[in-house]
Amino acid sequence: MILILLVTSCYVGWNIGANDTANCIGTSVGSGLLSYKKAVYLIAVFAILGALLQGQPVMKTIGKGVVTERLPDLAILVAMLSAGVFVTLATTLKLPVSTSQAIVGAIAGVGVATGATVDFSKITTIVACWVICPLLTAVLSFTLYHLSSLPARKLTNIRLWSRILGSLVVLSACYMAFSLGANHVGTAMGSVANIIGSSRWLTVLGGVALASGLLSYGRGVTETVARGITPLDPLSAFAAQTSAAMTVHFFSILGIPVSTSQAIVGAVVGVGLVRGMRAVSKRRLMDIIVGWIATPTVAGLVSFSLSKLLL
Repeated sequence: MILILLVTSCYVGWNIGANDTANCIGTSVGSGLLSYKKAVYLIAVFAILGALLQGQPVMKTIGKGVVTERLPDLAILVAMLSAGVFVTLATTLKLPVSTSQAIVGAIAGVGVATGATVDFSKITTIVACWVICPLLTAVLSFTLYHLSSLPARKLTNIRLWSRILGSLVVLSACYMAFSLGANHVGTAMGSVANIIGSSRWLTVLGGVALASGLLSYGRGVTETVARGITPLDPLSAFAAQTSAAMTVHFFSILGIPVSTSQAIVGAVVGVGLVRGMRAVSKRRLMDIIVGWIATPTVAGLVSFSLSKLLL
């Protein structure tokens, strides 16, 4: 059963990489600075580094923070598959949903179904952070865009500024990938860590699973973030990626599993608002928000129902 759980955790990690590729490179690809192929290889390396260096706090929260006692192995399998399949469907539909939300909802669902002790105060804190995260990144990206535009007004060498800005965009994409690995390796591997204990090799395995998703199935969601919400230029890409990375990194240090999808979408909206509300695709944004609400709800209900049937 442990081997099956490890494979399922890797499947969840693959889903995270596939769906959240856009959160790291969507703005860079959308602004034309990086090709998709070059971007995914670069991001894969930094996602593994983030998982290796700072993946432990969120892993502990997912492992023992939502349900405070050990769940049956089959219950964990049900939770992981419920979340993983839902995110696979969302990725196929090119919707940037939150694997963190899916996992938290699924674990809470099986916890209630099996009569385990569910820490609802912890869940309330996590949900509050989900609400704060996109709002915070929107404000940060709006502010950072204006601050970053100041040097452009003073520099007379346009070519030099373009090169500097291009380098900053690539660096911010790498930072975003690092934050993705730090926050989401725990989402993928936390439940298994609750059984076999946290370890360095488990963290590395989660990072590799994330990277494989980045490399194999992330193009569709990347197109949604890159071009579907608002048009992006290099300065917008830098402001959005940096703001999202800072926010996700902050919550990773606190051990809170937040959504990189919510972070980057909030950041893209923030830079879009620089040009006014008309620059933001409200229809596409509403589709994404509906997906955010549905993700933990559907994953929780499915895992609860399956647990009642199978356990």
